[in-house]
Amino acid sequence: MRIRVLRLLVVVLLVFGIARSVSSMQQTQPAVRPPLLLREEWRLPKHTGPATDENMRFTPEVVTNERLEVKLYGAGSAPVRAAEHEGRIDLWTGLATSPVALTLRDKRNYLDLTGLARLRWIVRTNAIHTLYPVVKLADGVLAVGSRGISTDGEFVQVEIAFSGMKWYTLDQQKVVVMLEVKNPDLSKIDEVGLASLAPGGGHGIAGSANFSTLELFAKAVPR
Repeated sequence: MRIRVLRLLVVVLLVFGIARSVSSMQQTQPAVRPPLLLREEWRLPKHTGPATDENMRFTPEVVTNERLEVKLYGAGSAPVRAAEHEGRIDLWTGLATSPVALTLRDKRNYLDLTGLARLRWIVRTNAIHTLYPVVKLADGVLAVGSRGISTDGEFVQVEIAFSGMKWYTLDQQKVVVMLEVKNPDLSKIDEVGLASLAPGGGHGIAGSANFSTLELFAKAVPR
């Protein structure tokens, strides 16, 4: 009888030890970054005549990824134009007469930007202009994050994490910062992008921003 009890006790201890080992392995398993969900390389708009500022203005046809819609916010964002630099096409805000927010929307899915989700974007800022992350929440609120990006006149690939910063309502017409958004739900985002909170300064080295090739690593949430 004692032998049976001892055998049973040994089996229980073994099962318990295996269960604890499995649980420990699951807890220490490193988090994995979401796969590449979206990529965009712009193209020049169709035009006739020379490539003037007006002929090269942003239109929906500059988007190459058929899954994407791209939106411009800002009362004076119409002069944003496409241009070529370093062998890539980018969107340039130098002639915008207001602050500008540029966002992307996946036609099929909401975006889960929690955890290790990242937005990787080749950008350039000139003359102390600064870019800030922007999201459009599922309830329609446009929000801007507190983490600024400045590249001092160089094209740089930046990587944006969405956790760990404060968020503020962004007026969709004026693109000005309003009240803080407490605990926004980043697990179901309608649009994602960047904002320049100052108007453009014109050609040359005046204040402006360029938005070049981008990649989004995030989980898709079906609409």
